[in-house]
Amino acid sequence: MKRNKVELDVDFIAGQQPLTTKEQKELSDHILAYKQKKNKVEIK
Repeated sequence: MKRNKVELDVDFIAGQQPLTTKEQKELSDHILAYKQKKNKVEIK
């Protein structure tokens, strides 16, 4: 039996306002650090 995938029409997650510049920078830095940590673990 095939399940239907429900797709939501969402512009923003967890809030009504878009992210501030500071929040965007913090999120970007966090993702970059995560990717670097992940790549470092895979190399070993």
